[in-house]
Amino acid sequence: MNTTTIAPEERPEEIRQQPALLRGIAMVISYLFHPVFIPVIMTALLTQLLPASFSGLRPQQTGFLLIQVAYITAFFPLLVVLLLKGLGFVDSVYLKDSKERIIPLMATMIFYFWAYWVFRNDRAMSAPLIVKSVFLANFWSLIALFMINIFFKISMHATAMGGLLGMMIVILAISPVNMALPLFAAIFAAGLVGTARMILKAHHLNELWTGYGLGILSQVAAYWYLS
Repeated sequence: MNTTTIAPEERPEEIRQQPALLRGIAMVISYLFHPVFIPVIMTALLTQLLPASFSGLRPQQTGFLLIQVAYITAFFPLLVVLLLKGLGFVDSVYLKDSKERIIPLMATMIFYFWAYWVFRNDRAMSAPLIVKSVFLANFWSLIALFMINIFFKISMHATAMGGLLGMMIVILAISPVNMALPLFAAIFAAGLVGTARMILKAHHLNELWTGYGLGILSQVAAYWYLS
């Protein structure tokens, strides 16, 4: 769910040794599954996988919910990064240095909490419990990621994909319909993203596993807390 680098960060000479086509595919995957887009993807999946949970919403309300998610969790974080770049606070929109990520991460934390607060308190919208738990979990995971990043690097891509996996685990537990296939698809997507980050030499394996674990734990804990 965030504003993390999607460009190679380490050992550029090793990256160049990878076949150009492979690097290109890995870069495309990193863009498509960038953490800033994951909350929108998660919400869209919820509307499709748990239609009964959204039965109280009219189609227009469901569409408005997706729009709300997009501008709170994607548009505003991206705007913050662009403003920081324009004002000279960061050298690159890729945020390669961990210090450059401090302000964007703090801003994104505020936006994620805003999303959770809106869906929790907007009685007209009546967002399902799973939506509220997903955004509370995203907020929690971002706080944890921010704190962990002070001591050692952790993959934001993996944390976001771990959140997607955690959401699928919750859906598997609460849905009367067999959700094994969507869960396997999410596992495949998470592995694909992790492989892409390894190809680009953006992270070590332990940084990916830490991110996956953090994302999964946050989703399961948030749903348990709210329910």
